Amino acid sequence: MSSIEKKHVRTPIIRGEGVTEAERYLGKLCDLTFLSLWSYPGVYRDQGTNQHGEGKEVCDLLVVFEDHIIIFSDKDCKFPDSGRVDVDWNRWFKRAIRKSADQVWGAERWIRQHSDRLFLDRACTRPFPLELPNLDHAQFHLVVVAHDDSLRCRKELGGSGSLMINTAIVGDEHYVRNESRGIPFSIGDLDPNKTFVHVLDDTSLDIVMKTLDTISDFVSYLMKKEEFIRSNKPIFAAGEEDLLAFYLKSFDKNGEHVFLVPLEATAYVIEEGHWEDFEHSPERLAQVEANKISYAWDYLLETFIKHAVEDTQFFATHPGIRFSEQVFRFLAREARIFRRMLASALIDLIERTPNHKRGTRYIVHPRGNLHYVFLVFPQLEFMKSYEEYRQGRHKFLEACCLVTKLKFPEAQDIVGIATEPSFDRKGRSEDALYFDAREWTPEMEAEARELQEKLGLLENPTMYRVRDDEYPIPTAFLTEQARNPNLQIQIPPKFPRNKPCPCGSGIKYKFCHGKTRQAT
Repeated sequence: MSSIEKKHVRTPIIRGEGVTEAERYLGKLCDLTFLSLWSYPGVYRDQGTNQHGEGKEVCDLLVVFEDHIIIFSDKDCKFPDSGRVDVDWNRWFKRAIRKSADQVWGAERWIRQHSDRLFLDRACTRPFPLELPNLDHAQFHLVVVAHDDSLRCRKELGGSGSLMINTAIVGDEHYVRNESRGIPFSIGDLDPNKTFVHVLDDTSLDIVMKTLDTISDFVSYLMKKEEFIRSNKPIFAAGEEDLLAFYLKSFDKNGEHVFLVPLEATAYVIEEGHWEDFEHSPERLAQVEANKISYAWDYLLETFIKHAVEDTQFFATHPGIRFSEQVFRFLAREARIFRRMLASALIDLIERTPNHKRGTRYIVHPRGNLHYVFLVFPQLEFMKSYEEYRQGRHKFLEACCLVTKLKFPEAQDIVGIATEPSFDRKGRSEDALYFDAREWTPEMEAEARELQEKLGLLENPTMYRVRDDEYPIPTAFLTEQARNPNLQIQIPPKFPRNKPCPCGSGIKYKFCHGKTRQAT
């Protein structure tokens, strides 16, 4: 049984902030998506320390979460304007994209070879605070953020200004030359023999990171996109945001997002307008509204992280951040839709529990072996001080977790969260506790039975299933459907029929890949 008790003196984690305005903005976006404990701007290595005792930058931003390592390179290079778009593209591509790709590939090599030589400061005095995963199983995701192309792209091609995706372009073919397949503002696979590099620009950066704003949702998209792009099937997308919308509108039999393409299709075109239609669809608008409550989960987690980093926790059984990170990781790995359900359950419990009563709620995760315990606990009369109250609340939360294992023998990981009843109080505190239920002894079982009988925990629980749709059906649609049962919500596709086909044929889209949704 592990929890968070202040017993040890720790050195606070001091993160970098990024050198340029663009890097600082990227850092803020990553904090929102990955949360501050797993996102680190400006990571350095001690190789080649110069005469001033300064190391070299490994990458502009590094994310480490479980087996996933995400390496970002951010380049703000001015797009030239010589009057020749092919020449300007070649120069900008080399500086903003190719050079950044070399940086993230180099960072991956360094981390694989010297994972113990990463630092948060240029002087290489503050070691990277998190333990990296076993590199034999680690999954690297490389992301290049290239700025200042969108305005020129809109001027030349129209549309959103996002770089087109064209898998027919590989390696040096990105340079527009007579013998290459390169097309200005088009990105394919920068090097099929290396880890795939995702390229985001000013248009797509905000859309992707603000839409996929949990580590699970973001990484799932990257992994499935990597597989999709390298599927040996020609793929053309008008922009990263259209590719994202295509992904978000498709589900497999398990309800997970996929790039759903007919098996018989030998090529596939994702036309311009997918994102715009998706963004303004009733389903998406209802999803955004429903997700608002889920950010209470993010706030709760960042509160725990802040106290852990600043060493202001009330409970902590182990020194350093690495153990606390293991506890917080359970909360952070939840996708947005499940954060919505967890936050709703916790807030509902607080609102329903009177100030002088205790309330508990037990949630079985869809994965089955993970269980959550929510406890709302009042300050009882015999608890003369707030410290005594916190200690008593903590002990009761421990009891709830033990009884959970007794009632649900299949549970392997149990996470407990405790707080005060009511939202009327000026301040609020929270406890987080993790119980590794694999370590279950006859003595612990006997203790759990005694606690269950003494405290009346989980004796006759009312079990019910909670299901939430990722895209809730808007109320207005349900009202209209009652009048018209055959009504269906549809997101109509848009075809850039009179624009050049993204495949680079030079033919209008309507006469090329626009003849059908997929080419076979």
